[in-house]
This record gives sequence, structure tokens and C-alpha cells, in this order.
Amino acid sequence: MAPRKSFKNSISNYFKEIDLPLFAAIAAISLFSILNMYGIEGFGSFFTKQVIFVTVGLGVMVLLSFFNYRYLKNYSFPVLLLYFISVFLLLLTFYSRSVRGVNAWIVLGQFTFEPAELAKLMLIVLMAKYFSQRHVHVNQLKHILISGIYFGIPVLIILVQPDLGSAIIFSLIWISILVAVGINKKHLFLLAVLAVMISYGSWMFVLRPYQKDRLLTFVNPGNDPRGSGYNLIQSKIAIGSGYWFGNGLGKGSQSTLGFLPESHNDFVFAATAEQFGFVGVGLVMSAILFIIYRILAIGRGVISNFGKIFSVGITIFIFNHAIISASVNIGLMPVTGIPFPFLSYGGSYLISIMSGLGILQSIKRYG
Repeated sequence: MAPRKSFKNSISNYFKEIDLPLFAAIAAISLFSILNMYGIEGFGSFFTKQVIFVTVGLGVMVLLSFFNYRYLKNYSFPVLLLYFISVFLLLLTFYSRSVRGVNAWIVLGQFTFEPAELAKLMLIVLMAKYFSQRHVHVNQLKHILISGIYFGIPVLIILVQPDLGSAIIFSLIWISILVAVGINKKHLFLLAVLAVMISYGSWMFVLRPYQKDRLLTFVNPGNDPRGSGYNLIQSKIAIGSGYWFGNGLGKGSQSTLGFLPESHNDFVFAATAEQFGFVGVGLVMSAILFIIYRILAIGRGVISNFGKIFSVGITIFIFNHAIISASVNIGLMPVTGIPFPFLSYGGSYLISIMSGLGILQSIKRYG
């Protein structure tokens, strides 16, 4: 009886130490993603793999919550090692098989891994480490430049792949952390000017024709309804057909009959709206906002600057994926290939999020 009682006490103590509402919200939306994937495909390969990804992701989150985050806060070597490993993995994508003309994945047989998702998490860890030790001198230009180098290395690789969506997320993470740590208005203005110049240069010399077509189609998808405008038109049809309460689990004709492309991934928000309606996606967005609220609450509640900055980075990571993906699906933004948090199929992004949330729970536990 004693070992069983001790085990129960350990479990009880664990849930007292972590942020239980955050854990419950993550578990709930993760289980919903499995149900949603079943409605999209039935008992197919995407459903089976989603079950595996969710199980592994939740396990990773729990395991990392036992890891003392102070090793990341106090020691530079493991942080830089993980960062450069993520950069090395990004470079390996050029030696792997391209998918639809993009070298964004490492493909080994049936195994596919997108290093950009790991690199996003590593950038957050590195920025939290770097600025937590220099918060008093954050307005010195050299620190902005050094952080810009750390940000720029993976982004340049990602633009060459090319993966415009991930480059946008990287940029938002970096800029948001700079704003959070207190960059002055002059430097912020200079970064804004630089961003405009880079955007123009990217349009002229970096973006490929199909990416430009996506941006132009966003303005008027009806110009090419069977080509570049097809995905957006089908997405709007799927969302509109869901009305308030949806067509029901597994009864979304756009998804199940294959009219909606990438219904399990890039357009999973539209597939969810088709099945569960405006009320369903409203509850999903409410869950995302609640998760973000709890993340920021943890950041406010800890003493360490690392924890505060890291919570901002994870918030931007999740929030911008959700907002951009949803906006793409309803036609407010051009198609960028950004997965929706927790719902989209794929292990790379889900496990990266879960890893970040596990580190966050460690910050909650160890203060």
C-alpha cells in the first residue's frame, strides 16, 4: 500500500506544482484534434499518425516539465549547441527530397521532419537567454545587431528553401521579443525601415513565381478559380457551409470528398468550421486564447527574466500561427502554409510547441 500511496502523492504534488489549467486546456484541444482528424479522414493514416503525434507531444511536455530550465538560463553552451544543431538541420534540407518545389523537410523514407519548427523554438530559448542577461543594456545597438545575427542565420536559410510563412513567424518572434525587453523607438523605426527594404528585395529577387501568384491571388482569387485561387475559394465554401453549428462530425463534404486541399493541415481551420460551424471554431479560438492567457500568467508570476521573455516568445509562436492560419483560411491573408496550433496534422510543429510548453511548466515549477 505504501508504494501506491507514495505514487498518488507524487502525482498530486506534480499537478500542484505545474499550471493545471494550462495542462488541462492543452490536453483538451489535443484530444479534440484527434476527433477532428477522424471527422476529416476517418480511420486513415493521418488519423493514426495524429494519435501518435499527440501522445508523443503530451509525453514530451510532461518530461520537459521535470527538466530544470535553469540549465538553459545559466549556461550558454547547451543553448548555443541546440541552436546550431537546429541551423545544421535546416541546411540538411537542401540535401533531402523537395516537396512541391520546396526544400523545407528532411525526408527519410516515411519519416518527414521540418527543422524550421525546432529552429523557431531554439530562437526563443536563445533570445530569452541572451536578453535575460543584458536587460539593462538592451538599448545598446550592438545587442540588437547580435540578436539580429542569431535571427538572420536561420531566416536566410529558410528564405532560400523557400518557406515564406516560417520566415514571417521568425520575424514576428524576434521583433516581439525586442519590443518586450524594451527596445527604444528609434531602433524600432530603423528596423521597420529595414523590414520594408527587405520585403521589397524579397519580392524582386527571392520570391518564386508561385509565391507571387499567392500574394496576387489574395487580392482577387476569382481571377484564377481553377489555379492559384482554387484553395481559397474551396476554403470559403467549406467555412460558409458550416453555418453556426456545422454539418456534423465526418459530414463535411468539402473535406471528405477532397474538394478542400490540405484539409488536414494548412486548411484544417476551414475543415473544422465545416464540421463544427462558427460555434466550434469559436470554442477552438477561445481555447487558444485561454492557453495564451495562462502562458502570460506564468511569465508574470516568475522572478527570472528568462522566464518572462520565454513566455512572450511562446505566446508569439502560438498566437501568430493561429491568427495567420485562420486569416489565410477565411481570405484575410495570402496563403502561406502555416499550420494551425494543435489541430493541424504533423509532428514537427506539434512537438515543438509541446516542448516549449514543457519548458514553460518547468519555469512554473522551479520559479
